[in-house]
Amino acid sequence: MSKKTSGVKTRLMKRTKQNVPVPTWVILRTNRRVRTHPKRRMWRRKKLKVK
Repeated sequence: MSKKTSGVKTRLMKRTKQNVPVPTWVILRTNRRVRTHPKRRMWRRKKLKVK
């Protein structure tokens, strides 16, 4: 990470924060209709295009 610029680091931080599961209270409120997060990312499968 020492070789990456601060702009790249902030973009990676944003992607890290976005990569969280759906909260439990949302699943309960929607009676389990919303279970998965459409923007969820698996680090081995999908690579980020952050430059």
